[in-house]
Amino acid sequence: MKRTDRLRRDAESTMRKIRAIAQHIRNVEDNCLMLGEKLIESGEVEIGKSLIANGYIHDASKFHGIEFEFMAPGVPTEEEGAKLKLKLAVMHHNRTNSHHPEFWGGIDHMPRVAVAEMVADWKSRSEEFGTSLRDWIEEQATKRFGFGKDDDVYKEIYKFVDLLCPKPFENITQS
Repeated sequence: MKRTDRLRRDAESTMRKIRAIAQHIRNVEDNCLMLGEKLIESGEVEIGKSLIANGYIHDASKFHGIEFEFMAPGVPTEEEGAKLKLKLAVMHHNRTNSHHPEFWGGIDHMPRVAVAEMVADWKSRSEEFGTSLRDWIEEQATKRFGFGKDDDVYKEIYKFVDLLCPKPFENITQS
């Protein structure tokens, strides 16, 4: 294979990763802006402003090192060791980004602004995968992060979800 062919393939692969990461970050940034504005309008100025600022630096670590090499979309997972490398990249990401419970040693230890950014991130991922955010929280997040409907963090999460997401249609019965 010619060197120019390899360079072209490497450039295309790099740009696919960059586009996917950038699109996700833009989605989260939009969600942080929307949620931040609603918080500011309700009188929670500092958390709203901090959340908006966090949106502009969300997931910047994905452009570097192990995260870029092994966590970005399009990285082959069939080659030997790829699953372990992905697992290590995700672990690195979760432990170095404050919108992940692992950064804080658990979801119950997260400050409100980190929970708000986490919800903005979850909403983006649910849209990217075409899944229901509310269903994911109920069926997976509660188990994965060890919280339930009676916990303060659950109530806080749903406060942010309700601000970000329109309520689902309700059955309307005529009398």
